[in-house]
Amino acid sequence: MSLKIGIVGLPNVGKSTLFQALTKKQVDTSNYPFATIDPNVGVVSVPDERLDKLALLSKSKKVVPAIIEFVDIAGLVKGAASGEGLGNKFLTHIREVDAVCHIIRAFENENIVHVSGKPNPLSDLETIKTELALKDLETITKAKGKASGEVRSGKKEAIEILKNIELVEKILSAAPGKKSDFPGKSDFEEGASIQKIADQYQLLSFKPSLHVFNTSSKNNLALPNLPNAITLDIGQENDVSAMSDEERKELGIESQLPKLVRAAYELLDLMTFFTTGEDESRAWTIPMGSTAKRAGRAIHTDFEDKFIRADIIFWKKLLESGSWSKARDLGQLRSEGKEYVVQDGDVIEFKI
Repeated sequence: MSLKIGIVGLPNVGKSTLFQALTKKQVDTSNYPFATIDPNVGVVSVPDERLDKLALLSKSKKVVPAIIEFVDIAGLVKGAASGEGLGNKFLTHIREVDAVCHIIRAFENENIVHVSGKPNPLSDLETIKTELALKDLETITKAKGKASGEVRSGKKEAIEILKNIELVEKILSAAPGKKSDFPGKSDFEEGASIQKIADQYQLLSFKPSLHVFNTSSKNNLALPNLPNAITLDIGQENDVSAMSDEERKELGIESQLPKLVRAAYELLDLMTFFTTGEDESRAWTIPMGSTAKRAGRAIHTDFEDKFIRADIIFWKKLLESGSWSKARDLGQLRSEGKEYVVQDGDVIEFKI
């Protein structure tokens, strides 16, 4: 599976600069609102030293890391739902993302335009979450109209669907943006039904959220306590991304962008297993808690449907053994069945 993350925020908070640092794609980062209109889309390889070491061990001709697709849309402003700024039509570009990454400016700089005059991390975040909720409310209102018609036509299953849609509508209408995250499964007995409706209609307010505070070397603001939050000096990260490996090593500078990648994996309860050999070493992304049989699906449905067993070794054990064949001779390989729960860092050879 590949991940897709939408990047949102007010104009001039560092969204496009972060996208540029992540993807190394040149984008417009001009210092004025709405410099970006069309969405920026880029695929980022997930850095993983474990994969690099396995490829070296196997003398692999090809190395295929896990990937994350990032989608950076135009900045939103207060009132976007009613047409302010560029409106909220750009939110349709991120309906299919697995998570939403909120970029929040957390420093003052009079030379960088702020649409509200002065940055306020919590207020700015509430503005964006309100606009997401209003867009979702627009979507769910249309769904309610359709479900109401089906109830009138006598469709029994439509009654339950309408009930859940109305509950989601109630949640979205209640002071949108005033909470760090919208209530979900943990807050309502009907939580599973709420999430089902949210997933069906791709409601952005109910998607997992990352909060990235864009800080600077000076004039930083107090940060609110938010879940799933990290801090990055996005301007510095953009400078670092433009350096060669040799330059970074010489200056003793290390990118902090892998923090964002790790945070995304943790947020979505994902992990990595590996396959390795002379032809290819590859990282595969699967949900945490996946069985060996379910993990096979990441490669091909046949690996799940025709699963017999899997030979498995933890990546460090394989490196210590020196090769797959030596690991077998040393009794380090384990033959596991379909119910084995894969661990992050397992190296797997499937038998189908």
